[in-house]
Amino acid sequence: MRYWTAEMERADALLFGRVTYEMMESAWRRPATGTWPDWMSEWEVPFAEAIDRSKKYVVSSTLSGVDWNAEPVRGDLGQAVQRLKQEPGEGLWVGGVTLPLALADLGLIDEYEFLVQPVLAGHGPTLLAGLRERIQVELVARHEFRSGAVALRYRPTRERPTAGEAQLDAESSGSDPQP
Repeated sequence: MRYWTAEMERADALLFGRVTYEMMESAWRRPATGTWPDWMSEWEVPFAEAIDRSKKYVVSSTLSGVDWNAEPVRGDLGQAVQRLKQEPGEGLWVGGVTLPLALADLGLIDEYEFLVQPVLAGHGPTLLAGLRERIQVELVARHEFRSGAVALRYRPTRERPTAGEAQLDAESSGSDPQP
């Protein structure tokens, strides 16, 4: 939890889809009483406080409104996220399953962070399933936990070429462009 608390605090804002936003809100929003629930352990409170106070943006076409220090993201996803990325600061933290896939397809993710747990589940959502193009990445950070879990942070190695750039690359190398 200390690791993810630091990650949460490193971001200027969180970007969630509807499902992730609702799930996080139900678990980590400070109750109206101002005190954290009895089920929450003392070591979870710093994370809860970090996510509770974080600025949030929610991508949804079905939610009529959001609160919990959040603003809706409407219109063209690519343009909206480009505007958010151009704001000064350290950057956005994205969570979920569907939204990261859409952002990866648009080439809008600057870093990928994966947490590998020492558990083989055999079911559940497949991360980035349906990605349109292969994205080459390079390892830029690694953190091993006593539990055996490993957090791995990667960056894309280069921008994906446009169709015109791919054609120019192929012509200069004397080979046919790859699909």
